[in-house]
Amino acid sequence: MKSGVAVPGKAVRLFGDRVSARVSVRTITVCALLACAAAALGALALAVGDYPIPLADVLAALAGEGPGGDRFIVADLRLPRVLCALLIGAGLGAAGAIFQSLTGNALASPDVIGFTTGAATGGILVIVLLAGDSAQVAAGALAGGGLVSTAVYVMSFKRGVQGYRLILMGIGITSILVSVNSYLLARAEVETAANAQRWLIGSLNGATWSDTAVLAVLLAALLPTAALMGGRLRLLGLGDEQARGLGLAVERSRLGLMLVAVAMTAAATAAAGPIAFVALAAPQLARRLTRASGEGMVSSAFMGALLLVAADFAAQRVIPGVQLPVGILTGVIGGLYLVALLTAQWRAGRG
Repeated sequence: MKSGVAVPGKAVRLFGDRVSARVSVRTITVCALLACAAAALGALALAVGDYPIPLADVLAALAGEGPGGDRFIVADLRLPRVLCALLIGAGLGAAGAIFQSLTGNALASPDVIGFTTGAATGGILVIVLLAGDSAQVAAGALAGGGLVSTAVYVMSFKRGVQGYRLILMGIGITSILVSVNSYLLARAEVETAANAQRWLIGSLNGATWSDTAVLAVLLAALLPTAALMGGRLRLLGLGDEQARGLGLAVERSRLGLMLVAVAMTAAATAAAGPIAFVALAAPQLARRLTRASGEGMVSSAFMGALLLVAADFAAQRVIPGVQLPVGILTGVIGGLYLVALLTAQWRAGRG
């Protein structure tokens, strides 16, 4: 290769050589296994609960057959929740992979650098000030995520955007927004504040088909766009100077990738509230399994889907008779994971 960088995998060309990519057999295998695991866990989530349904009856209900009660529980109550978990996890996993690749830092995720918090602020403003419905809250979350990401990008821009400046600026913005969110909750009426707080925790308990449909439409556009921009992300990983030498418009590509990642984060937040940990951990875990040095967007998406459907499955059963919001469980696990990651980096730095 001209860049002198060895890229593992087999070259695949499509559409008359207009689209080309390198694929790794190990990466494909890992993605297939993650997809199978997520599908199996999703099927289990459809079958078990306060009203257990045999798997054969679950399949019949999905096909529109069997007793009406089974069809209602499976298709109307449980299936939207499972699909939302899979879609949100995939979006957050892919977004985390983009941010970590752009910054070259394992700590760079929408949770840490403020974009999730910005989407949360937008949603809270709609809940507290406008008493908006779910669609308006979703729009507020999308707008909040977009505005905060723009502010962080502009404030961290100085002859280009460097990863450490983006992270530090995002952490500062996050601190400010957390205070704003607390103020809004403190000034709101008790019932309104309670509704906002429930949404702020992050939960799939009230997932509906309308939530799933909107999320599916958004991610159906964003995930393929992110995958198509994977080549630009790999070139950016070589360094700005080398990427420019290979003909890449560096800042325009970086901005485009950030916008796609922010849109996926905001869409996920709009659907279920801010859910921590997934965007931070999914790319790291996927990279360990695939042993790939690239951005790993696809494998991170599959890992994110598996992580969130597993976390939601556990959240419904960790305390018998109580359905915890999934954001509580991911927050606890994410905090422990973050401590472990920081400890590992500290030890590596001392070594």
